[in-house]
Parts: sequence; structure tokens; C-alpha cells
Amino acid sequence: MKITEALSDFCANVSIASLPSEVVERTLLLLLDLIGSIVRARSEAAVAPPLLATVAAMGMGNGAARVFGDPAGYAPAGAALLNGALAHALDFDDTHAAGTLHPGAPVIPAALAAAEIVGASGADILAAIVAGYETCCRIAVALPAGDHYARGFHPSATCGVFGAAAAAARIFGLDAAGISSALGIALSQSAGSLQFLADGAQTKPFQVGWAAMAGLTAATLARNGYKGPAEAIEGRHGFLQGYAPAPRPERVVQDLGSVYELMHTGIKPYPSCRYGHAGIDAVLALRAEHGLLPEQVDSITYGLSNAGLLLVGAPIEHKRNPRNIVDAQFSAPFVLSCALVTGAMEWDSYQRLNDPVIRTMLPKVDCIHEPEIEAEFPTNMSGKITIAARGQTFSRKVVVPLGEPSNFLGTDKLLAKFMALAAPVLGATKADTLAKAALDLASLPEVEKLTCLAS
Repeated sequence: MKITEALSDFCANVSIASLPSEVVERTLLLLLDLIGSIVRARSEAAVAPPLLATVAAMGMGNGAARVFGDPAGYAPAGAALLNGALAHALDFDDTHAAGTLHPGAPVIPAALAAAEIVGASGADILAAIVAGYETCCRIAVALPAGDHYARGFHPSATCGVFGAAAAAARIFGLDAAGISSALGIALSQSAGSLQFLADGAQTKPFQVGWAAMAGLTAATLARNGYKGPAEAIEGRHGFLQGYAPAPRPERVVQDLGSVYELMHTGIKPYPSCRYGHAGIDAVLALRAEHGLLPEQVDSITYGLSNAGLLLVGAPIEHKRNPRNIVDAQFSAPFVLSCALVTGAMEWDSYQRLNDPVIRTMLPKVDCIHEPEIEAEFPTNMSGKITIAARGQTFSRKVVVPLGEPSNFLGTDKLLAKFMALAAPVLGATKADTLAKAALDLASLPEVEKLTCLAS
């Protein structure tokens, strides 16, 4: 069986009954985490107003599909676009280290929008989400991710569209041939560029939301008999051959059905690029252990992999002068300075973008390629911090940042993160009710039991 066929067969047949209990439990936590980010972004993300205006102008603003944190109803395509873009807007959504992507933002909104079209059950939604995560994460690691990034692609979007298509197709109950066709149609829509890194542009969340909508579109076309090309993943002109110089196609189906890439997905404790998290962990630990004060610090050096350096450390002059939230989310100097100055890195930390104490720290932060950190990539998004202060040198290496699968946030901490994001928008009572419904999704007879709590 060929690779696209084998993956499609898995997606068509996955069910909640076939999944290990730990996979089901983890999927529920990933769902809860994503909803919290959507709710807060709908209220506060800078990209929300133009996205909402565009969805309305394009006729996708009227319908029964829901966007979390929003009282209005949308067409399913509009809901997928908005939920996907808003899920990624705070840069607080889940991450898959080996695939260097955010799988939840394209996959979950596509699954929910498809579920609203057909009135799918919570159990089917969970199975579809697993199908979507396995699809986009496995494709990403087969590229592999580092080579894909080096070409300037954004895997959360380029790979995410395949995950979104697989999830929506599973909701629609398509057979393996139908899902293969949906993946072929998704191939025509796979796009996403890292050019936003140059100037803090707002295309990053948009292209992930577009992947959610495009995947939903691909699955809907396949459901209605539209034929996509075969071998979309491994073919001569397929995704892997076109988007990376030396892909490993067999990696897509390696241990498929016995090893779940979804379980290798981490949850962010900080709303910034994941490559900065090891450094934040290290700075917070050194600050607490040694009582370091900003005025005592002469320099901070952050050792990274090449992939991490590309995103949060270079060019250093640009990273030391973030001009907007997107810049700051991808600026190791900003997030490390914020952690050192305030003892935290939270969504509200971006209100300190022009804080004079933090601005004074920014030129003191340097980012370098560190061979021992490179050796951890892509398995871990590791980092090493060296602080020169008080005539001494303080150093800490973090191999596995907080929130990664082997250093996972517990349910209590995830609920606390969710409430911190959702309660200011919905109120504590409504936020708590929404959280309970998300965690009880497996028993809900239809998706409306969850989405009716969106606002």
C-alpha cells in the first residue's frame, strides 16, 4: 500500500474505540487548551477586527457555525478560518517539536466546522482530531522540518492543511479513497511563508486559519465527488518532493496506529515562539535561585539550534528592537528580558513592549548557535542561558522546556491557563462550564452541546 493510501486508510478507520485511553485523554486537553486561546484572541488579538470584517465582506458571516468567544453565527468556512486564525493569533497554541509546527490550530477548527455541518458526535470529533494530528505531524517530520523551514515555509500552514482535510474528511465519514482525494485537493492549497518574520506582519495566524478553511474545503469537495490527485504526499510532484530537498516519505507511516504523534505534542506555558521557552525557563530559574536584578546583569547569551536561531535570534539587531507583538513573540531578547525583569512571561506581558527597563535590557541579550543544543534538535526545542552579572557567570541548560510531552503541564495547570485566558472574556461561570463541556466531549451526542457555549 502506498503512503497516501495507507495514511488515508488509517484516518478512515480510526475511532474512539480503537484509540488508547491516554490518547483520548490527551486529545481532550489539547482541545481545551486551544479553545482558551481562541476565546481570548477573539477579544484582544490585533488580527481579529480585520479578519471579522473580511469574513463578513466575503459573505461568510451568516450561519449556525460558531467561533469561540463570539456571540455571532458564521458559515462553516468562516468559522474554520476565524477559529484557526484566532487559535494561532496569541502564539499560545500547542506545538509539535519534531515537526516544528502547531497542529491544533488548523486541525481542530476544521473538525469542529465539519461537525457542525453534519451534526457529528463528540466521539467522532475526537477521532477526527486524532486523524488530523497524525496526518500533519507525520508529514512534517517526513520533510524533515528543518529543511522545510530553511526554504522559508511555515509548516503549521503547509502541513496543517493536510491535517485539516483529514480531520474534516473523517467527520464526513469518507472512506480511504475519499480521504485520499481530499488530501490530493489539499495539496493544491498548501501554502505558508515565514516572510512575516521580516517585519512582524500579520500573515502568520491568517495562513494557519486559511489552512483550516482550505482543509475543510478539500474534504467538502471530496465528499461531493470531486477527485484529487493520488499520491499527494509521496508522488513525483507531491508535497514531500516539492517542499523539501531530501524527504523521508516512509516516515509518514512509520508505526502508524501504534505510536501516536499527537502524544508528542506539547502545550505552551508562555505565549511566544516555542524556541524561546527553554530560555524563559532557564532565566526564571536563575532569577529565582540567585535573586538576579536587571541592573546587575551585564549580558545574557542564549544558545540555540540553527532552527531556533532563525526564528527568535536573527538578525539580532532586529530582534533587539521589537516594534509590535508579532516581533516580540519571535524575539528572544524581548521574552528573556521580560522574564528577567518581571519574573513572568504572560499574554499581558506584551503591554510592556515599550517598558524602559525592558528596553534597557534588550541590547544586553545575544543569541548564538550552540552545538550541544543543535544535537538535541529536532527531538527537543532546547536552549542554554548564560548570564554575566555581579562579576559572576550563571548558566543553565534546559533540554525539555516546560509543557513538552515529557515535561507536560498537568490538568490543574491547564485548567488554570484556560481560566486565565477565557474568564476575563466570558466570566468565570461561563468559562468553567465551557471547560467542563470540552473535557466531556467524548460523551456529548452532538457538537452543538459544545459550540452552544461559545459565548
